[in-house]
Amino acid sequence: MSTVTASPEERTAELEARIRQAPEKFRVMTGDRPTGPLHLGHYFGTLHNRVRLQDLGVEVFVIIADYQVLTDRDVAERLAEHMEAMLLDYLAVGIDPARSTVFNHSAVPALNQLMLPFLSLVSVAELNRNPTVKDEIAHSRQSAVSGLMFTYPVHQAADILFCKGNLVPVGQDQLPHLEVTRTVARRFNERYGAVFPEPDALLSAAPLLLGTDGTKMSKSRGNSIALGATADETARLIRGAKTDAERHITYEPETRPGVASLVLLAALCLDRDPHAVAEEIGGGGAAALKRTVTDAVNSRMAPIRARRAEYAQDMGYVRSVLRAGNERADAVAAATLDEVRGVMGGVL
Repeated sequence: MSTVTASPEERTAELEARIRQAPEKFRVMTGDRPTGPLHLGHYFGTLHNRVRLQDLGVEVFVIIADYQVLTDRDVAERLAEHMEAMLLDYLAVGIDPARSTVFNHSAVPALNQLMLPFLSLVSVAELNRNPTVKDEIAHSRQSAVSGLMFTYPVHQAADILFCKGNLVPVGQDQLPHLEVTRTVARRFNERYGAVFPEPDALLSAAPLLLGTDGTKMSKSRGNSIALGATADETARLIRGAKTDAERHITYEPETRPGVASLVLLAALCLDRDPHAVAEEIGGGGAAALKRTVTDAVNSRMAPIRARRAEYAQDMGYVRSVLRAGNERADAVAAATLDEVRGVMGGVL
């Protein structure tokens, strides 16, 4: 008798239905590396979804992964500055510290201590053939690839499992990393005793936004529109965005990626269908397209910018949010580590 396994997309649809029915049964773990300003790609790709899950009643843990900055960099430049900017962005987009826990790696030693037993559960060969690690190595900023690159998926497993997270919002490219986490959880439970859930992937439906140069929007490529950008900076960046020579505006991601990405950005900001937005602009050309995008982005970001500026006036409060989140995460991690020590016979 054959067993039909649900696809990631089918599983995500099932999970979304269960979240609506019983959000309190889920604990989400997600986060970012503080390597530069968060941008519109982050907002529509992940941040907006975190707020949605939080508002549905799901418990959300958000990590500022400061230790993982060193994964593909020789030094952690401007780390404190990037961490505070990230906190401002989180608060501005609607992450509520009363309902979500924001913390950073370096403040939760028990989380990082889980790395030792977890590394014993995976082989070098398994880490070496992880496709996401291969891609990270290919784009590494380091003069030589460090051991951190190979342990990156296991560190992510510790990030997720320290709080017994059972739901992880990811894109398709992150599924191999999550499979490492599921493998670690399963092998630990089989070897020592049932402690960890095998977390599910909640696939993101967020479309890919290209940067102003027509390549993937990235903090490190200088082609993004930061959440903290002013209206004038946003207008300048959009004016310089790459389009093409065809005047009539259409939404064709495969053949006109630069134009399509701008159309999509306007559509996301306006909560409209991108085909309808393109049709409305029609023969107006790139100039009309960029005006539409600029107006849409600035309108959508105006309340976020206002909240960000307000929080920036009280950095004492902003830092207190992280302190409180660190204390909460540290207590959760310590309890999990105690449980791990118990089933492992106190070897840690």
